[in-house]
Amino acid sequence: MNKITIAVLFGGVSSEHDISLISAKGILSNIDYDKYNIILMGITKQGKWYIFNDDINMLPDDRWLESATLVPAFISPDASVHGIVTEKGEVIRLDAVFPVLHGKNGEDGTVQGLLQLAQIPFVGCDSTSSGVCMDKAIANAVSDAYGIEQAKWCAYTHHSYYANPDTCLDEAIEKLGLPIFVKPANAGSSVGISKARSREELAKGIDIAFKEDKKVVLEEFIDGLEVECAVLGNEEPIAGEVGRIASAAEFYDFDSKYNNPESKLYIPADIPQEKRDEVRTQALKAYKALGCEGLARVDFFITKNDGKILLNEINTIPGQTSISMYPKLFEVVGIPYTQLIDRLIDYALKRGSVF
Repeated sequence: MNKITIAVLFGGVSSEHDISLISAKGILSNIDYDKYNIILMGITKQGKWYIFNDDINMLPDDRWLESATLVPAFISPDASVHGIVTEKGEVIRLDAVFPVLHGKNGEDGTVQGLLQLAQIPFVGCDSTSSGVCMDKAIANAVSDAYGIEQAKWCAYTHHSYYANPDTCLDEAIEKLGLPIFVKPANAGSSVGISKARSREELAKGIDIAFKEDKKVVLEEFIDGLEVECAVLGNEEPIAGEVGRIASAAEFYDFDSKYNNPESKLYIPADIPQEKRDEVRTQALKAYKALGCEGLARVDFFITKNDGKILLNEINTIPGQTSISMYPKLFEVVGIPYTQLIDRLIDYALKRGSVF
């Protein structure tokens, strides 16, 4: 059997660069090398692309950049190339690409657009869906249009807010009450997110969020459990198990997600079976509404007072680290990690290069 040539993209110009390296190692530690010819392709924090052909244990902390094997190269947008061009002009034809690029410049439709131009099949959502899901304001608007319940919200661009900050603050507090969660519209892993309990904290939180993006989203505080559901597939997706997060911090920020061992994951979520089934149903609804394909992790709140399920966000390139929910939520329903990777690549090849 001929091996399928897959490029695994990692790193990237993103606040989640370091997490991408760990996720890539997770995938590469579980992929079936008998089926695939793997080309490792790293992107530095400055945007330089290299082929890396060394020990995958060098990926974390950017130690891969110390390797003597690095070859400057890039994926060509020219469809006739259908792959990688090296510094010396050598061409490596690809059957598919597995982007493991969290956050900006990887999860937001940019790389997906490049691969669509190149007509190379790739794992995950297309450029439109990726961009919609990455932008919390647009994702919220689409969810409202499809009748998917979520927290009350509003959004401001950098220009509209700083043109009249007092009016914006008044409007937000009147609509959402306090406390308010402040988020950059386009950022990942809770980067730049804060919880504002007063008008002063709200103004400060907005300033912080604008350091990450030109648009901010404000959401009402929800007193509820945080649960996540993994979804897999193209036209007829399936939902995995539902997990619950018990954050070590007041909310599940970057540090509590990746650095604080006190954060706990409950798989399955410690909620009634019928409530988990309801979450799965809502996850599939949101996945389809926002045009997702391949994979996504759909996050919800379950309100403590009345058990209402509210959409939080959709992650189109969910983490693949040793503590990440996505592979664990399928493993418990009988799809081990190696088989999960096979399915993801198969969905990419079946979708092909037509978008």
